[in-house]
Amino acid sequence: MSYLGLDEKKTSNTVQELNVLLADYHLYYQKLRNYHWNVIGKNFFDLHEKFEELYDDAKEKIDEIAERILTLRFQPTSNLSEYLEKSNLKESKSDLSDSQMIKNLLDDHGALLKQMRKVVEVAEKGEDEGTIDLIGAYIRELEKTSWMLDAWKMKTSEQHKPV
Repeated sequence: MSYLGLDEKKTSNTVQELNVLLADYHLYYQKLRNYHWNVIGKNFFDLHEKFEELYDDAKEKIDEIAERILTLRFQPTSNLSEYLEKSNLKESKSDLSDSQMIKNLLDDHGALLKQMRKVVEVAEKGEDEGTIDLIGAYIRELEKTSWMLDAWKMKTSEQHKPV
């Protein structure tokens, strides 16, 4: 750990939260695959493509989170049973409407953002700028994706609030 100049105990706390985020991303990834395979209806083409884009992004983040844990000289969680146990997310059924799929994803985004903020909070205490930078970028990206999915489900009569 000395080559990074980080306190091992504080880093251990960061890694615990990163492992929860890793578990969250695995469940999120699988949910996106599920929705990609099972979406039907008039929005099939748009959502089928969007879900693929999102799961490709999630797959990258899974690898980056695991590699960050390894960089910190700890072992990432790597068993499905542990992911199910640690994750803040729940599995999803396959026979959902497209709008229910989007609602579920937005709920998951809320949980992911909460966990990401927790990672940042713990990493700040450990003066771990590398983790803060990585997760900060994820927060910004997920907030933008959430806005887009929320806009997709809005009715035309719903408008943005004037300033």
